[in-house]
Amino acid sequence: SAMASEWQRMRGGGSSDRTYPAADAKGGDPIDPTTTALVMIEYQNEFATEGGKLHDAVKGVMTSNNMLSNSVEVCECARAAGAKVIHSPITFSPDMSDNPNKRLGILAGVNNDKLFVEGTWNAEICEPMTPKDGDLVIEGKKGLDAFPGTNLEALLVQNGIKTVVLGGFLTNCCVESTMRTAYEKGFNVVTLTDCTAATSEGEQAAAASGTYNMFSKPMTKDEFIAELKK
Repeated sequence: SAMASEWQRMRGGGSSDRTYPAADAKGGDPIDPTTTALVMIEYQNEFATEGGKLHDAVKGVMTSNNMLSNSVEVCECARAAGAKVIHSPITFSPDMSDNPNKRLGILAGVNNDKLFVEGTWNAEICEPMTPKDGDLVIEGKKGLDAFPGTNLEALLVQNGIKTVVLGGFLTNCCVESTMRTAYEKGFNVVTLTDCTAATSEGEQAAAASGTYNMFSKPMTKDEFIAELKK
């Protein structure tokens, strides 16, 4: 039908929305730093810094697993090894008109509490994770998954990336959503379990020790750094 073919056109047709088709899927490949990108999600003051509206919610896990300093260290090691670091901030206009689902779920909370408003301190990337020379910053992230409506996939393809390595906030929301899509698209996916934080230890464990195993190779920061140096 016309509607079905329009849907296929919007989707990019059949399975061609996969970056790597089945025969060329990268999952399980050895990690080569030159084809690896760290995608660091929402290291913004709203989450990461005292005074951010969401900081108190994530502070417990951030403290217990040392995720911020771990994230800084893993990015430094990745850059030195020749891997790309890609920052994935989320921002909204002050009137929240660009919030993609503002009356339901976590995006309703973003809308109601006016979180991550562009041009504010809250939306800035936190000082320890300030992008460095050679890093990339994705544009257009309005939802939870870092792929829809952004240039993330284009950046990964342009840079010849095969392995996507994830850290950030929230373990069980934006990081998990991005992990699932990267997996579906045929990338080799690594999740850095001690470079993520959720709003409770229970939620952290359920994702990092549970769902992450289905869609990625979970690793600690130290395990991943050891892989980079092989």
